[in-house]
Amino acid sequence: MPSLAYLRPDKVGFPDPELALAEPEGLVAAGGNLTPEWLVEAYALGIFPWFERDEGPIYWWSPAERAVMKPGTMRVTRSLSKRIRNAGFSVSFDDCFDSVIEACARSRDASFGTWITPKMQAAYCELHRCGIAHSVEVWHAEDLVGGLYGVSLGSMFFGESMFSTQADASKIAFYHLEQRLQAWDFTLLDCQMMTPHLASLGVAPMVRADFLALLQRNDLSRTRLGRWRLDDLAVTPQGSC
Repeated sequence: MPSLAYLRPDKVGFPDPELALAEPEGLVAAGGNLTPEWLVEAYALGIFPWFERDEGPIYWWSPAERAVMKPGTMRVTRSLSKRIRNAGFSVSFDDCFDSVIEACARSRDASFGTWITPKMQAAYCELHRCGIAHSVEVWHAEDLVGGLYGVSLGSMFFGESMFSTQADASKIAFYHLEQRLQAWDFTLLDCQMMTPHLASLGVAPMVRADFLALLQRNDLSRTRLGRWRLDDLAVTPQGSC
């Protein structure tokens, strides 16, 4: 029976995600660090961090079932289509990553308890400065009313969290991300864990073995480093790590 691996913070490396525990389901390891090197290695292996207190250890997960979508297959209802066209929202990419992740943290803190701790926020903001983490923002007039953020590696995007303060704003952020990933020939949008909200958008479960097989074919040299823009297939260089 697999046992929990404890990672040194000074040496990047993870065990095989297939060795994740059955209880708690999907837990791969504890410890390590949240530097860009650690996070890139984790996502490349199908592992992500998830913990609730900064003073405790970092926990790393690879669930037995993954929530995924092939770009271009989002389920867009007639009512959502009308909202996208007529509700007066505007959308941007990478305009205010820090504000999006802060809003996601507040949203989760108010409803379910947040896992987007200050340490997590700082780590993903650093990954954004490296040109690897990206955000989608939804605006109503000058107010930020919805958005999401995640990590892009190769031809796969790993969604982390979304928020909404107006009806359908997070769905509109998801729609524009999914459309952009389709235009860029991304192979998969990973949403980590299934929820009824994601299922309503067309996200479906995939067993870990199949997900890891796709990761093995993911060409990391295709990673689109830099700042993403909604109105152009190009990216604006933003730095690297």
